[in-house]
Amino acid sequence: MKVVMYGTDICIDCVNDKKILVNREDIEVEFRDITKDIGTLKEFLRIRDISPMFEDVRKSGSVGIPLYILEDGTMTFEISDFLDVESDFGSCSIDRKGC
Repeated sequence: MKVVMYGTDICIDCVNDKKILVNREDIEVEFRDITKDIGTLKEFLRIRDISPMFEDVRKSGSVGIPLYILEDGTMTFEISDFLDVESDFGSCSIDRKGC
């Protein structure tokens, strides 16, 4: 299975989920770091700005990462939506809780 993952290495959720994905032999992950270059950030923002799934993310002032795009075009924020794994390492919210 091929998975495109938008995230950043300064997001603990992204770091933890990326570790899970790269250690899976059945997953080919393409990690797109939104803080590494402006082109990748713009690419992510185009998705974030128009996709209805980001409505609550935008309202709350969150970023919306990690974002996974599966081979069939399905988008999700949760690794557990496509893998049988636990991904509850804690998350970093806008009020900095969980960071």
